[in-house]
Amino acid sequence: MTTEFTVRGAHVAFQRPERGTVHATLALEGPQLQPVYEQVVRDLEAVKQSVAPLHDPAQGAVTWWSTKHVRTWANRPWNNEGKLRPLVHHASVGVEVKFRDFDALSAWVSSHVAATRGFSLNRVVWALTEGRRLELERSVRARAVQDAARRAQEYADALDLGPVRPVAVADAGMLGEGLNPTSSAPAPYQRMSAMGKESGGGAELELFPDDIEVSVEVDARFSAG
Repeated sequence: MTTEFTVRGAHVAFQRPERGTVHATLALEGPQLQPVYEQVVRDLEAVKQSVAPLHDPAQGAVTWWSTKHVRTWANRPWNNEGKLRPLVHHASVGVEVKFRDFDALSAWVSSHVAATRGFSLNRVVWALTEGRRLELERSVRARAVQDAARRAQEYADALDLGPVRPVAVADAGMLGEGLNPTSSAPAPYQRMSAMGKESGGGAELELFPDDIEVSVEVDARFSAG
């Protein structure tokens, strides 16, 4: 008589990020459009000049960067008495810079936070390179399958049925009739964070990348006996 075992295997791995992408905005407002627009354009040019020496896809601290088009708009805010105030003009532009050197990332952000009036840090996205991501994915998935096999063998050993034989392996939730994976979320190969810290010598921004967690669950069916 053959006995079947359906089990779930899992494995989790942690990896230090290899890239950090800064998402920042240059934005100003004022009563006249032209001065606001021109100042944002000057600030954007200063940002470009600070990135250019660091940019080298093969060896540099910056592997990639991009800027958006300067956007302008105007609105008429209300005061606390419910009356419209004079027109306020706005100008802003987004900047993205991908670093491989996290010390250089922190120093670059800190310099612009201190020196560029309209500079604001939105977030930093910490991630793995594509090659390392695929390598880690393969490793974690294999360990999850091995965990499923171990669980099945423990059940078989408890019943004294001998070695188990694999029948089917699938992503978690895919062995049932409904073919419904337990998670539809993308694999967490990146994290977003940004932290600031006050130092004794003044305001200094320090960025701390968390380890990236990669987890995989698989369902498997084995038989024995």
